[in-house]
Amino acid sequence: MKKAVSKDKDDMRPEYDFSRMKGAVRGKYYKAYRAGHKVVIHLANGTTSIQYFKLEDGAVMLEPDVRKYFSNSASVNKALRSLIAIIPSKKRTSVHTKQ
Repeated sequence: MKKAVSKDKDDMRPEYDFSRMKGAVRGKYYKAYRAGHKVVIHLANGTTSIQYFKLEDGAVMLEPDVRKYFSNSASVNKALRSLIAIIPSKKRTSVHTKQ
């Protein structure tokens, strides 16, 4: 069961609020993250574990304001399919053939 998390901006700790931080840049590492990254974990026994991460082809990153409405991939796909269904068929074929 998921723990309920408040999304109010007032609940954010001051040390996590980067909007007031001088020189902060939103999305500074976005392209590098999409390209792939590694996480180095230093274990208590003195060994190191390295894990590599790369987003799968076709994966998309949702902005936080959009993400709060979609709990999983199935809900995103359902919403997008309903939008596709209302696109006129002439536009749908022309957009599809450009790929």
